[in-house]
Amino acid sequence: MSEDLLSYELDNDIALIGINRPEKRNAMPEAMFADLGRLAEKAGQEARAAVLFGHGPHFSAGLDLADLARRLKENGGKRPPHAGPYMPHIAFDKIARGRIPFVAALSGAVIGAGLEVAAATHVRVADDTAFFALPEAQRGIFVGAGGSVRIQRLVGNARMTDMMLTGRVLGADEAYAQNLVQYRVDEGKAIEKAKELATVIAGNRVETNWSITQGLSRVNDMSYDDALFVETLIGRNAASAGTERLLDFLEKRAKPLAPHPAPRN
Repeated sequence: MSEDLLSYELDNDIALIGINRPEKRNAMPEAMFADLGRLAEKAGQEARAAVLFGHGPHFSAGLDLADLARRLKENGGKRPPHAGPYMPHIAFDKIARGRIPFVAALSGAVIGAGLEVAAATHVRVADDTAFFALPEAQRGIFVGAGGSVRIQRLVGNARMTDMMLTGRVLGADEAYAQNLVQYRVDEGKAIEKAKELATVIAGNRVETNWSITQGLSRVNDMSYDDALFVETLIGRNAASAGTERLLDFLEKRAKPLAPHPAPRN
């Protein structure tokens, strides 16, 4: 079962979900996608934020092509159909539009489906070893887990087209410059930084986090006027859900904002 290839742990309010197939560079059989979706739902019930990472030196080298080839052979050369919650893009949507924010800790290979699942998270941290690619064209396949939507919205049509057509590999610095990741850290520090950010996120009001992760991506899809209308509804709902954070600020109990060192680039 692909569930055996995933780890799940609770660290206070943080759920830690790990792709645990280091001997295969964390390549993922397609059955794992649905299992990731189920763990994302579990995390939403038990935690306030989550960290997604890969065991070993690589986040994920993408789809397990040996598993795909075997299933193609068994199905007469045709890709077996998916249905319902087992559709890869629906499974990853449980990360992108689930109950809680996700932070990805990225190192080594972040390739193909590995990049697709990373793009479903809300904040991405890459260390010096991370490299990013979409080699589907060279393999005779196409992205199939929401990448054409999520990755394209991060880097734009031209950059994603280039990556897919040419197999171009982006290093961590290029990925940061192209908006694939928001933070850059030294080798081996991605999981530490991801946990630090998840802890900050978990300290926000649950309702506010939900408004951000659910609202921003949808507003981005709307017309100008509709987006402003929905922003007003979300803002009013968030403000009416509780005033304790406003009072903490006004009565000087809240930690003051201070500049942080810029992410490495």
